[in-house]
Amino acid sequence: MHTFTIGTNDAGQRADKFLRKACPQLPSSLLYKTFRKKDVKCDGKRIPPETVLAEGNVLQVYLPEDCFAGKQPPASVTQPRDLPMPDIIFEDDQIAVLRKPVGLPVHADDHGTEDTLVDRFLHYLVETGAYRPEEEQSFTPALCNRLDRNTEGFVLAAKTAAALRCLNEKIRNGEIQKQYYCVTVGKLPKDTDIVIAYHKKISDNQVVLSELPKFGFREIRTGYRVLAEKDGLSLVQVTLYTGRTHQIRVQMAALGCPILGDPRYGNIAENIAHGQRHQLLSACRLRFAFSAEPCCLSALNGMEFSFTPQFAQPFLSSQP
Repeated sequence: MHTFTIGTNDAGQRADKFLRKACPQLPSSLLYKTFRKKDVKCDGKRIPPETVLAEGNVLQVYLPEDCFAGKQPPASVTQPRDLPMPDIIFEDDQIAVLRKPVGLPVHADDHGTEDTLVDRFLHYLVETGAYRPEEEQSFTPALCNRLDRNTEGFVLAAKTAAALRCLNEKIRNGEIQKQYYCVTVGKLPKDTDIVIAYHKKISDNQVVLSELPKFGFREIRTGYRVLAEKDGLSLVQVTLYTGRTHQIRVQMAALGCPILGDPRYGNIAENIAHGQRHQLLSACRLRFAFSAEPCCLSALNGMEFSFTPQFAQPFLSSQP
């Protein structure tokens, strides 16, 4: 028999999900067989897998001890490494708002980089004592949204399990508003519009769009407003109403105005002519617009964060 005492960051999740995280070496088939045999108890009572755990619960699982190889801290945290500190725009006990620079991947990718935004964030939390990996049974602080390696801007990070669940829910419900600035080649069809299209991911780094619904394609909605035009280029503010891989990049290209510098969906000749090797795209505006229902992040409601990316300055300075 193995016993777990449910801590703050373990609470609020199903018993089966907790055990899969706490014991990653335990086969799922054996785990659910154990539930069917009623060999999982919470505070002395047999429970089904969907039971939601609360802080202080004592979970007993009747299996041989060699099934319970514990959750190991991420290798990127336990290895001694000298990583730069993440650029933290805002931080409290629950979350952090980070600003990712161009060229830094959010997570490990196929380039084999040893420096990522999530690594910097975890190392920072360990160094400040906000995260003690050896004390956690099922939780690791995490980033809640992604940006492409060469897109700069805001990334949300959760420091607690409750904040991670809440942030993910708010993102799904559209209660965290994200806006981007980008520079496009040419003049967009309208000064302002909300475009509906259909998106399909065909590989890890490639997506396609359709103007009409198709099997396997998911609807996307992208709002834009042209802020300024100069020398055949446009500075555009983009609002995401859905969040799919490469959504802004592929949608601007589909409108005939690709993002300047985009090596995948862009105009290569224009990129070379303007000396741009990465897309001029920045996630530079963030607003928390929560519903009235209280949650652990309610204090953030109404907060806004913004910055003006460097590539926008020539457009804005030339406006009357």
